Amino acid sequence: MTSNTRGRATSVASLAMIAGLSLLAVACSPDEILNVEDPDIINPSNVQSAAGAEAVRLGALSRFNGATSGDESLFLLGGLFTDEWVNGDSFIYRQEIDQRVITIANSYILNTNRQLHRVRLSAEQAVALIREYDLTAPGWKVGEMLLLQAYVIDLLAEHFCDGLIISDVVEGREEYGEPMTTQAAFERALTLANEGLTEITGSTSDDVRVRSALALTKGRILANLNRLTEAAAAVAGVATSFEYVNYHSQTTWSNAFWSWNLNSRRYSVSDHEGTNGMDFASANDPRVPVCLGGDDACRSIGVTRSDRDDLTSPFHVLMLWPGRGDPIPIMQGVDARMIEAEAQLAAGDAAGSLATLNDARATKGMEPLADAGSAAARLDQLFRERAFWQYGRGYRTGDMRRLIRQYGRSEATVFPVGPWHKGGNYGTDVNMPVPQAEQNNPNLGIGEQTCLSRGA
Repeated sequence: MTSNTRGRATSVASLAMIAGLSLLAVACSPDEILNVEDPDIINPSNVQSAAGAEAVRLGALSRFNGATSGDESLFLLGGLFTDEWVNGDSFIYRQEIDQRVITIANSYILNTNRQLHRVRLSAEQAVALIREYDLTAPGWKVGEMLLLQAYVIDLLAEHFCDGLIISDVVEGREEYGEPMTTQAAFERALTLANEGLTEITGSTSDDVRVRSALALTKGRILANLNRLTEAAAAVAGVATSFEYVNYHSQTTWSNAFWSWNLNSRRYSVSDHEGTNGMDFASANDPRVPVCLGGDDACRSIGVTRSDRDDLTSPFHVLMLWPGRGDPIPIMQGVDARMIEAEAQLAAGDAAGSLATLNDARATKGMEPLADAGSAAARLDQLFRERAFWQYGRGYRTGDMRRLIRQYGRSEATVFPVGPWHKGGNYGTDVNMPVPQAEQNNPNLGIGEQTCLSRGA
């Protein structure tokens, strides 16, 4: 094209543009141009109906999925902090968690904290909307939203230090919370679980499902409060076969254990981590089936690599939920039996506690345990059973802290200690700090630490 041709073409294009803009100016007023509706933003008035309440309820359930078994949540990070997982990559914030030297700027802790609070606030919003706009909704729907709130607060209190902050949104405005003790957080969770239980009066499958999940959550909270007799009573009606399940798929939330262990190799199942850790990878226990990356068992589930993401070995793979879309039971009836066994042991009924443990093992065709012989050994046996039954489901940090807080064990005999596998030594953290972002809370002084204490 010659320069004259390019000039004529440019002139024609310029005229066309001017003409187009002129037509646009005639067709639209300035107000119409500026007042564009953004379909990604939902105005609160859009959900003020029965249909809107249902949409918010379903949204809360989706967020709950992502904050537990659908993303890198406390199920994984808490297991990394304890002895369920070891770090398999080079990301410094994961290494901090694995090594028990967590800084308040840790972005992984911040993200999971935010996710859990979003669940709580979404569930609160759903309860208010259902009660106002869907008066014919079955009680289990409100009960399940209260379950999510109780579960989330309990999970946060199990993992974070004294100083947990629970803020709310009231009439569309933030209402900032004050730092609270772990005890106070458990008490708040317990109130929500009790409220949820009062909502459920039916006998449908959904009523039974939500009632059982609330009972398990209540029992878990009461155990955290060291009210074991009440905890056992709370879960007595939960069937051993019960499961509260999160569902996964490629188009919603993928199974996080597939994402972070099998697929990305950033987590590896631990084995005798830091002297005190359980032998999860080598126990050959049917409750925690594990293969070694690249062996025949791993190849059968699509894992051909023998190294972790950081190119180190061994790479131990969890085979419990190996598929990207595998459903995950985040609460199980066996959790009730573990609470009952602990209550029996605390009450001096060692024989009854052992029988309860062995009845649970029989459901997996496992050999019965023998009496461990002493009070300390029986407690070790009980918490080992809990560790294998509840692997990967967010219980381990709370259990380790309870061993210190309620049973007088020392941090050095409970958490991983000694040389850390990537150099240096394990730290002394027994919980996670409330994230630095919370220092923006006006109820805190400038630069004030959010943790009231870092004890168990």
